[in-house]
This record gives sequence, C-alpha cells and structure tokens, in this order.
Amino acid sequence: MSKIATAERVSLEKSDNYVFQRSVLAYHHAAGLVEGDILEIGTGMGYGVEVIAPKATRYISIDKELPQQINQLDNVEYYDMEVPPIEFENCSFDAVVSFQVIEHIEKDIDCVREVARVLRPGGKFVVSTPNAPMSLTRNPWHVREYNADELRNLLECYFSKVEAYGVIGNEKVMEYYRKNRASVRKVTRFDILDLQHRLPRKLLQIPYDLLNRLNRRRLYRKNKSLTSSITMTDYSIVPYKAGLECFDLFFVATK
Repeated sequence: MSKIATAERVSLEKSDNYVFQRSVLAYHHAAGLVEGDILEIGTGMGYGVEVIAPKATRYISIDKELPQQINQLDNVEYYDMEVPPIEFENCSFDAVVSFQVIEHIEKDIDCVREVARVLRPGGKFVVSTPNAPMSLTRNPWHVREYNADELRNLLECYFSKVEAYGVIGNEKVMEYYRKNRASVRKVTRFDILDLQHRLPRKLLQIPYDLLNRLNRRRLYRKNKSLTSSITMTDYSIVPYKAGLECFDLFFVATK
C-alpha cells in the first residue's frame, strides 16, 4: 500500500477525484467574480492558482504550510502566513478568496474582520466551507462546521451584502455520496459510545485521517468507473435555499 497522505489537503490522487472536482469548480466560479489585486487565503496544493491568477493584476496566495511545488506565474506571490491576523495594509485588495479554510480557523470572527479590513470598498470575499448537515461524521480537523444561517450571520458582522449559494451534485455525484455514506456507517456503527463527539478533536485527528484516506481508496477500488468519471461539470453552484442538499456553502460577501 502506498504512503498515507492527509485527506485534509485535496490531492491529485485518483481516490480524491470526487472532492477534487468540487474544489476546482469553486475556483472556476470565483474566477468569474473577481479581478484586480486578489488575495487567496489557503494555497492548499496550489491547483487553483492558475485558474484565478489570469484574472488578477496581482495575486497573493498565503498558507501556513505552502506546497513544495507551486505555480511560478509572473503576477503571483506566495507567503507563509497563518491567519488571523492578515499581514497586509488596510484596503490592499479588490477581492479575497478562501476555499475550505475557515472551518479550520479558531478565531473565525477575527479572520472575517481582517478580510474586511484588507479589502477595498466594494471588494468581495468569496468563501466556501463544508455544509454541516451533509457531513457524514465528525471531522476533528475542523474547529467547527457551519450551516447556512451560521455562515451568513458571521459574514454579516463585517459585510454589507452577503449572497448565499450552495454546491450541489447530479445523480452521479449523489450515487457516490450514498456509497460513501454506507461505507462510513460500517465504521461508525462500532462507535457505540459516540467517542467521535466525546473525545478532544486533536486526539482523533490522526485516526480519522487514516480511516478517511483508507475509505476513499477502498471506494475507488470498488467503484473505479464511477469515481473516475466525475468531473467538475457534475457539480453546480446554485442560490441557496433552506433544506438544499449542498455539499459546500459558497458565499459572496461585499464590503
């Protein structure tokens, strides 16, 4: 068996395709919303930089742990930085994008305040995060997960306009989701004491990561055709409404 890589950073591993395609869609959708000086919070593996950077005059991408291989584009700069705070001057950017990051940040309200600070008037904050009601189990790498109302309330603390969207999947995606849910339940049924919610999250991070990665690889082996066939076009970003079965929340907040 090949080396276990953390499942918290979406990779190009074939078993990650279901999540990877959804993640790429967020960048492509955001590329149609932003321009000018752009800040990305959370470089991750860096696969989204080349999608948005062509729309930017200057593109700055920050992460507490930058990937070893990064896109060397003329208008792109990378910085090791953990937020909050955001170490740039007031009104430095026309847009800030951050995908699948805010759920990892302890002081989320401070992060949102800092984003608003570094944005110019009329600037946009484009943010995505897992939709809590669709989670299959507790993710101990996340400080918290949001429902739509919680994320809206957080953003409205510092932004005058908040638009709510959700990332949904077609029947092919939902078939994978159902198989994944069944596979996860085969494991969690043994947690009769509900330790996943009782134990400190840091104690659970490594076991969760191992089981998550093994589960994705097992699903891939059993469903190679389905897993491999999912593309970005199997997902859509639509206006959010109560009860929408969306995998991620995708919000656009304007200063």
